[in-house]
Amino acid sequence: MKDMARIPLLFDFYGPLLTERQQELVRAYYLEDLSLGEIAESEAVSRQAVHDLIHRAAAALTEYEERLGFAAAHVQRQAELTALAADLEAAGSGTDPHLVLARDRLRRLLETPE
Repeated sequence: MKDMARIPLLFDFYGPLLTERQQELVRAYYLEDLSLGEIAESEAVSRQAVHDLIHRAAAALTEYEERLGFAAAHVQRQAELTALAADLEAAGSGTDPHLVLARDRLRRLLETPE
């Protein structure tokens, strides 16, 4: 997974474990899509300082994921739920109450915001 997609996911899980400063810079760079230069200018620091801090924060997030695995487990569960939804749709439009209930429950799970 590319960092631009991976780090925001890891930040969702482990962001509170970073320092406030790291959280601010990661949020600005990865979530608000600001450039290193834009962040450096707004923070009155060098571009290199911003780069180093963001790099250390991303490394910390990656280490947390390697040790805990919450994001990988989440991605796996989402994939399984999506596959289950496809299986239920392939089962047809049966009116068996259990099938209808399973479809409704799965639909709610898939629509629930993260």
